[in-house]
Amino acid sequence: MQTYARFLGVVFGVMMIALSALITLETLLRKLFSFTLGGVDELGGYAIAIAAPLAFTVALVERSHIRINQLANLLRPPVQAVLNALSAFSMLLLAGYFLYFTLDTVIETEAYNSIAQTPWATPLIYPQLLWLAAMLTFPAGALILAAKAASLLLRRDWRGLLAGFGPVSAQAELEAELDDLKKREEFSR
Repeated sequence: MQTYARFLGVVFGVMMIALSALITLETLLRKLFSFTLGGVDELGGYAIAIAAPLAFTVALVERSHIRINQLANLLRPPVQAVLNALSAFSMLLLAGYFLYFTLDTVIETEAYNSIAQTPWATPLIYPQLLWLAAMLTFPAGALILAAKAASLLLRRDWRGLLAGFGPVSAQAELEAELDDLKKREEFSR
């Protein structure tokens, strides 16, 4: 799953860097030459729509989504483990809902042959199919993690549920950041 998240993170990063470069170019062309590429805002919207589910998936796999741990830390480990499994199942439901909404939107777009209300008049089915493809990454990751959580829950593997699905401790986050910093320093040499 880490490789999956890393790949999606790289795709997300490349898209955002390309979008930033395009916006910078557009801004410079407007300010310096009174010229516009036109449609950069439209492309930005598409990029964000496609990148968002990739970011959801990375946050899910990396366990970097927001949790409120104060109450959970007061509970006994088996109860915490069950709550972690419930969290994995809840994320699967959320991902399923997002996929349903996206699919419904794409079907409606196809039925009405919708086009963007922009100078390009882009047939919306094309960017929405890319959005749907990106959206598939979130429920796919959530399904794999929920299945793993269900397996651990059925075996009553509390330790596995705590380790694999519990919130990342501050110490673990610090160690990961220091390790990442070390890798970046080695890479820049």
